[in-house]
Amino acid sequence: MPKLPTYFISHGGGPWPWLPNMRQMLASLETSLARMPSEIGTTPKAILMISGHWEEDDFAVMSSPSPGMLYDYGGFPHETYQIIYPAPGAPDLAQRTADLIRAAGLPTHLDPKRGFDHGTFAPAYVMYPNAEIPIYQVSLQHSYDPAAHIALGRAIAPLRDEGVLIIGSGLSYHNLLLFGPGAKAPSTAFDTWLSDTMALPEASRTKALLDWDKAPSARICHPQEDHLVPLFAALGAAENETATMVYHDKNVFGGVTASSYRIG
Repeated sequence: MPKLPTYFISHGGGPWPWLPNMRQMLASLETSLARMPSEIGTTPKAILMISGHWEEDDFAVMSSPSPGMLYDYGGFPHETYQIIYPAPGAPDLAQRTADLIRAAGLPTHLDPKRGFDHGTFAPAYVMYPNAEIPIYQVSLQHSYDPAAHIALGRAIAPLRDEGVLIIGSGLSYHNLLLFGPGAKAPSTAFDTWLSDTMALPEASRTKALLDWDKAPSARICHPQEDHLVPLFAALGAAENETATMVYHDKNVFGGVTASSYRIG
């Protein structure tokens, strides 16, 4: 199997693929996610998601053979709390992943109880609606330290040669208190910086992302960077490879500019 790319995806909001109005608003995102299997050109052995919706003290690894569902959103219709995305887990790969993380000197543990959060099951449903590919997750660390999450990516990079598709799942803009027209200027400024930074030569790109909070409107777009940190892990796993923008929308949620990237 060829070495797989990594991705940082903007995963949308809540259970959006099951809500017609949100799905229409996020049509460009849906197109980009649905296109990923053909972009990859092969069927992954498994998908490793690093979601902005799971944080621990260390880099925990989901190890259940049959992960359940976490409906970690509120205020949506009753039926969205009945969604089942029945992809199998990947306990053997979870152990392999934990071993790689530990060998890199990073803290980790296996979590046999964790289920799929919406940062995983919503985009996965669009990418692979039949839920036939095993999926497991690795948590963020509470610290959000960019260097630690880049180190995580470096540690798990060998999985790319073993058929595992590594996806950082977040949002390039995540300020839940600022949507609509007021989000247009800051999200555009930050997204432009991010696009320019992702196009830099590899060493310069890593250095710039370590200082992401100095970017234009950085703390307006990410008051808490849980949805940006998955990018650092995806980058670390493909640090010396070219990044390509695979999704770009200038009017999400009434004014937000958002993007996704493939690396490698």
